Amino acid sequence: MAKQLSIPRLEYIQVKNYRALRDITFKNITPLTVLLGPNGSGKSTVFDVFAFLSECFTTGLRKAWDKRGRFKELRSRDSKGAIVFELKYREKEGAPIITYHLEIQEGPKGPFVEREWLRWSRKGSGRPFNFLDFKQGKGSVIGGAEPDIKAKRITEQLASPDFIAVSTLGQLSKHPRVAALRQFITGWYLSYLTADNTRGIPEAGPIERLSTTGDNLPNVIQYLLEQHPDALEKITEVLVQRIPRLERVRVQALDDGRLMLQVKDAPFKQPVLAKYASDGTLKMLAYLTLLYDPEPPQLIGIEEPENQLHPKLLYELAEECRKSAQRSQLIITTHSPEFVNALNADEVWVIYRADDGYTRTQRASDMTGIAELMQEGAQLGDLWMENFFEVGYLPKKK
Repeated sequence: MAKQLSIPRLEYIQVKNYRALRDITFKNITPLTVLLGPNGSGKSTVFDVFAFLSECFTTGLRKAWDKRGRFKELRSRDSKGAIVFELKYREKEGAPIITYHLEIQEGPKGPFVEREWLRWSRKGSGRPFNFLDFKQGKGSVIGGAEPDIKAKRITEQLASPDFIAVSTLGQLSKHPRVAALRQFITGWYLSYLTADNTRGIPEAGPIERLSTTGDNLPNVIQYLLEQHPDALEKITEVLVQRIPRLERVRVQALDDGRLMLQVKDAPFKQPVLAKYASDGTLKMLAYLTLLYDPEPPQLIGIEEPENQLHPKLLYELAEECRKSAQRSQLIITTHSPEFVNALNADEVWVIYRADDGYTRTQRASDMTGIAELMQEGAQLGDLWMENFFEVGYLPKKK
């Protein structure tokens, strides 16, 4: 396997009081992490944690908060106290662990940041310490590329208590460690691709990054054709391997300024319009365009890739995701045994609802007997379907 690039890696996340996630923790998160569970288990809620944090940093806490129904809909039922997020990540391989802690409350004037801090421990510097520490918009930060506990703290007051300190101060060059976390979170790519969205005929013009819905796929293909033809060639090569008889994809500019995506099958001379291509072909093309991005996002989230994909393509998509995990960290939700069959037990977390109604999770590799069954040739998705897992049982057919 090729050596993984030194990119930021999320290694831990804890969430408290967020919808069905009353208290849930993921430790030792792998470059490819898959959340497995049936409908209603809480997978989408975990996925929405990443979306909520990303939106807090890009559009602001208040908009992300209002969009989700405020405390009434966001805080776990029968719970009190703040909504809490805690992340541990490394900026690159071998770098110190940085812990980010965020607590959100709601007052008469709306949401506010109750507490927020950043903590790390440099080599040889002793115990971890907070180099950013804020409460309700007031706090202090130690600047510089390598904040030191003995360095002078700078006192700051944000314009509003609903401002996030990392997002605000991270725009200043004098706080490079804070800026690095801000850049990491704002750069998360969360995919909600559908085949139907890729069938449109958008305005012509190259676009570097696939949109979250995939509606600009023709524009991204145009960009790759013009700026990164080797990447487009690789995407086409993999697509042809995965979908037999498909020969190539191309874009054509129309007289009215729009851009048309075409797909050519090997037996025929003329390509067909994207709107007549199969759902699976278009969605696989969109995923490969994302996974083989010349400058990929540092973290990619994909929700239920099995929708509109043939089961036989899911195992192959999982293989492509593992290759991509050398360049981006991937968080994927699924309830597809075919997709999970391609995975290792340490890459899969089972999401399930406990008797109290709250979501719980357990890594597949921590379950009794799973490792032994896989050594004998069993596949993980099949073991889940046959209820060999300790948690997250599927309903038995009547």
